[in-house]
Amino acid sequence: MTERKPAGVSFESWVDKQIREAEQRGDFSQLPGFGKPLPDIDRPYDETWWIKAKMQREGVSMLPPALALRKEAEDTRAAVSEARSEAEVRRMLTEVNEKIEAAIRRPPPGPLLNMRPFDIDAVVEAWRAERGPA
Repeated sequence: MTERKPAGVSFESWVDKQIREAEQRGDFSQLPGFGKPLPDIDRPYDETWWIKAKMQREGVSMLPPALALRKEAEDTRAAVSEARSEAEVRRMLTEVNEKIEAAIRRPPPGPLLNMRPFDIDAVVEAWRAERGPA
């Protein structure tokens, strides 16, 4: 579509002609999703839908720092049960505890953190109990 609008032809009719000719050539039938329903057509309109979709496709998450730390702490707590040694459990908890303690000293922007560092010894005891007698 590199041709210019001819003088004396209204813009709308020129555009309509371009679209009609492209349809006749079948240019639109080769597009991905042709003939399929529009995804999320029933959802309420969101101005940033395309940003959210791009972030989801790219696997990007933009949580406020406090919420990201909460999620990291939850993920770490869940990963403890998969740890193979007590040293690994302690390392995982120590890393997240350092981040929690730093956030308590200097709160990040966003919602309140409302967290305390993990009691490493208590979590290790629960990890041992979960694994059964050695």
